[in-house]
Amino acid sequence: MRYYSLNDYCKKTFGEKVYKLSLNGGMTCPNRDGSLSYTDCFYCSEGGSGDFASDSSLPIAAQLSEARRRLSSKTDCRKFIAYFQAFTNTYAPVEYLEKIFYEAISDPSVCVLSIGTRTDCFNDEIYDLLSRLNNIKPVWIELGLQSIHQSTLDAMNTHTKVSDFTVVCNELNKRSIKVIAHLILGLPGETKEMMLESVDFAAKSNIFGIKLQLLHVLRNTKLAELYEKDPFPLFSLEEYCDFIVDCIERLPPGMVIHRMTGDGPRKLLIAPMWSTDKKRVLNTINQNFIKRNTYQGRFFI
Repeated sequence: MRYYSLNDYCKKTFGEKVYKLSLNGGMTCPNRDGSLSYTDCFYCSEGGSGDFASDSSLPIAAQLSEARRRLSSKTDCRKFIAYFQAFTNTYAPVEYLEKIFYEAISDPSVCVLSIGTRTDCFNDEIYDLLSRLNNIKPVWIELGLQSIHQSTLDAMNTHTKVSDFTVVCNELNKRSIKVIAHLILGLPGETKEMMLESVDFAAKSNIFGIKLQLLHVLRNTKLAELYEKDPFPLFSLEEYCDFIVDCIERLPPGMVIHRMTGDGPRKLLIAPMWSTDKKRVLNTINQNFIKRNTYQGRFFI
């Protein structure tokens, strides 16, 4: 392969293919419950980016069982990543977090605990909990960086700061906890040069992995309102698949690529509709690597 995929990492580390099981810890977000805002990040869905996660009313053990059952028709996979995806998964009392996270890693089929969260939802108690968990099974923290441009973050109502990302990364690295950064490509007002600046920042942040997420305009979001009122430019399939190669060329060879496009729920997706054909998108990206005879890390300094 021309890039270091999550699938390659898992096969190398765990000896076989590993699937993610999306879980819902029943949390909310400070940008949604009034602590910071009631309108949340403009691009975030009603499900808090966890539209494929299980029902939060179910215990974690039951969510894991249900998710495994749904996958059983597609694969005989035996190892899984317990992925707390919906909303902000360090935004709760530490006693509650301890309960649900320990319940997840106590499942023998779970080999990794992955936690999606915001950079402003950490404290010493949470760091200590994550460190204890990491001594039992690997813990990955997925942080929503999205962009390094404060004007973009403010325009999208994120109430986040890049400086918080740096602080949290340093604290997690001290504890040998792996960090995965999320970047959104195509946010309104951003040029390709601005997006590449965010990629370069992530490349030099001493993190384990990265998710490169195509911007999706989803129903019932503030972004959808803005798009319908005054449509802003979105990537075409050809543009995006070429630009992703530009991004990955700038990443260090050892950084794990966890995502190159994204999965917008069809029932919510307004645009770009070409993104629903994920196989075509990934095939086009791979063909571009070959046509350009390039690879991850080619332009990493």
